Amino acid sequence: MVKAMKWVDENLEKYLMFILLAVMVVVVFLQVFMRYIMDNSLSWSEELARYCFIWVIYVGISYGVKKRRHISVDAMMLLFKDKAKIYFSILANVLFLVFCGFVVFYGSGIVSQLLAFGQTTPALQIPTAIVYAAPPVGMGLAGIRLIQNIIVDINRIRHFKSNSKSSIHTVA
Repeated sequence: MVKAMKWVDENLEKYLMFILLAVMVVVVFLQVFMRYIMDNSLSWSEELARYCFIWVIYVGISYGVKKRRHISVDAMMLLFKDKAKIYFSILANVLFLVFCGFVVFYGSGIVSQLLAFGQTTPALQIPTAIVYAAPPVGMGLAGIRLIQNIIVDINRIRHFKSNSKSSIHTVA
């Protein structure tokens, strides 16, 4: 069970994005083939590709947080040393976590309303709640990754403190 959880922790976003992008590419290729070679168009392909793209965006946010690859303004970070940079990283992650909480909270409300209405998409006839679930799910995953990053940063601060104490003892 622990091994499976570790695999999910390391690979969830990567494989979700791979599957969604693969579906998107295949569907768009199929639509181009049908339209220009077979002279017939699929009614559902553009809708499916669009929904896959929406999900890729929100899962990608979580993946970017996990890899710490999001664009950030680091002008303030250039002014500070290592420990202060970590504190600012924690602050930025906490603020982003609050934003993720808002998106999850309000997005979940919208999804539950759409489920109650029973609205479906025009071509695929799937519940629109599936499409609207992308922001709360993606930001929920990002929130989990932010918490992981905050824990890593706190451990880095503890590491700085323990190294500074050991260097004081060795000098004295």
